[in-house]
Amino acid sequence: MHQLLQQRVDGVAALRARASIATAAFYALIGKEQPVQEIRYQVVTKGNAYHIVERSTGLTKGFRWTWKKAINFAQVLEARADGIKFPGQP
Repeated sequence: MHQLLQQRVDGVAALRARASIATAAFYALIGKEQPVQEIRYQVVTKGNAYHIVERSTGLTKGFRWTWKKAINFAQVLEARADGIKFPGQP
């Protein structure tokens, strides 16, 4: 991996770690346990498309050509898994 790209990846990982620590600290201040929210679907870039992959099985549930449409589709799948139905969606 290119050095500048690796630095960016490391920087983002550090920010995620700091965000997790801060969230845990806030929950500790109010005396509650931090809720666990598992993400079921992940958007993965493969070639020119964005695949929506179910994390538990590793199966691709669909793909979209733009990132925004892929994210929207992943959110719809998440909502369906939670039992939420959208108008016009099967």
